[in-house]
Amino acid sequence: DADGPARRPSVQVGDPFTEKLLIEACLELYDAKLVEGIQDLGGAGLTCALTETSAAGKSGMRAQLERVPLREASMEPHEVLASESQERMLAIVTPANLPAVLAIAQKWGVIATAIGEVTDGDRLVITWHGEVVVDVPPGSLADDGPVYERPMARPADLDALNSAATPEHPQTADLHALLLRMVASPNLCSRRWVVEQYDRIVLGDTVLAWPEDAGVVRLSETTGLGVALATDGNGRYTRLDPYAGAQLALAEAYRNVAATGAVPIAVTNCLNFGSPEDPEVMWQFAEATRGLADGCRTLATPVTGGNVSFYNQTASTAINPTPVIGVLGLFDDVARRTPMGFQEPGESVLLLGETREELGGSEWAWAEHRHLGGRPPVVDLDRERVLAEVLVAGSRDGMLSSAHDLSDGGLAQTLVESALAKGVGARIVLPAGLSPFVQLFSESAGRAVVTVPRSEELRFTEMCSARGLPAVRIGVTDGVSLDVQDILEVSLSELGEAYEATLPGLFGPLAGTPIA
Repeated sequence: DADGPARRPSVQVGDPFTEKLLIEACLELYDAKLVEGIQDLGGAGLTCALTETSAAGKSGMRAQLERVPLREASMEPHEVLASESQERMLAIVTPANLPAVLAIAQKWGVIATAIGEVTDGDRLVITWHGEVVVDVPPGSLADDGPVYERPMARPADLDALNSAATPEHPQTADLHALLLRMVASPNLCSRRWVVEQYDRIVLGDTVLAWPEDAGVVRLSETTGLGVALATDGNGRYTRLDPYAGAQLALAEAYRNVAATGAVPIAVTNCLNFGSPEDPEVMWQFAEATRGLADGCRTLATPVTGGNVSFYNQTASTAINPTPVIGVLGLFDDVARRTPMGFQEPGESVLLLGETREELGGSEWAWAEHRHLGGRPPVVDLDRERVLAEVLVAGSRDGMLSSAHDLSDGGLAQTLVESALAKGVGARIVLPAGLSPFVQLFSESAGRAVVTVPRSEELRFTEMCSARGLPAVRIGVTDGVSLDVQDILEVSLSELGEAYEATLPGLFGPLAGTPIA
């Protein structure tokens, strides 16, 4: 009804500007040491914030719901408690600091209201215009709450999937055409069509953005303090082995952050699965969360928060289990960051880590054959940690010109992306041993390609050797093509055309982009 009242969407829509004001107000409160504790309002709104805060503080709490600022005056108590309106925080403040807190909130245009108080004892009491509507031990709604024990069953088809043979490998003569098809596949192609629709450098503090391994943002112009963030996931790996798949997603995000030179320090996640009422999906979920928990302990990266999304399916067909893992890294000085692209001709190209014949769940198997089977790559988190230490040290000490992790698409994809970044080609000689196809398209974990000036090569390789990390010189940056000796040579212009054309071809050119 065009003439009727406007209807507010039931799903909350974020307001980035209000969020920015809230963040700035919170940062000023932290600097002034005016808060004793603080909790964001996310899932379950005030219900979750009040119970978790009270339970964590091992204290009681009394809250008056009628004091909560409401967007709709007709809201009922249960709606106020469950509302998930965005851009809200619950702060614990001493009475002496309350006036200063309210003044800072007013300065930033943030609504702030005292809605209750911390009490002795172990009861959370919530009232509505004087009537008690909640009176419970806070822990009963937090860590002491009941836990689901849903039926679980290993998927009946998993043994058959894991024993499925990998498709026949292509001949060396076919690798030129294969490379062009692979870089144009939807999972490997350029994301420029997406990222250039958004302002990635607002305020000038974005230091690295797509196509880099991680986004890097400067937090302080004075000190250079900054953060790096990467997110990764692979539903095919997790379908073949949920425990290993979750750890592979964690390892890739960890590796991507380290490739920029940042020290990985924390994890967040978004766990995407089908219906937990399906015992096979519930088993996948349990195994993936177990793998993630074990992996985070090994890498000493605490999980700061996350999200679980169930019921992702069409009729009775669930999506591949897809944990998406985000890793946060810290820079003392973002000036020491390492980009992913080859920077200039004449530098040594080194392959770090060990390559094995690991094509189960690979992008090649799926893009070329729609094949999902075998085992995912082996994940060794201790080796990932060593690789990260080398990448961070190489960046900090000025030894690295570029660093790019190996993951989907293997060495071939990494070389293409590194060369296209600044239009600097490379001449590559693959080591003896595995076939050229396996070396180019295997997705073994725990690997990276780096470039170093000739003057730093010995120092860098000695550091790798001291840590037990394989480091092999596989070529030199040079020219305007990717030349893999005796195997293939493709110009960067041809690679770039294949890499960039897929998404515009699927979705149309960007607004304002002329159609050729």
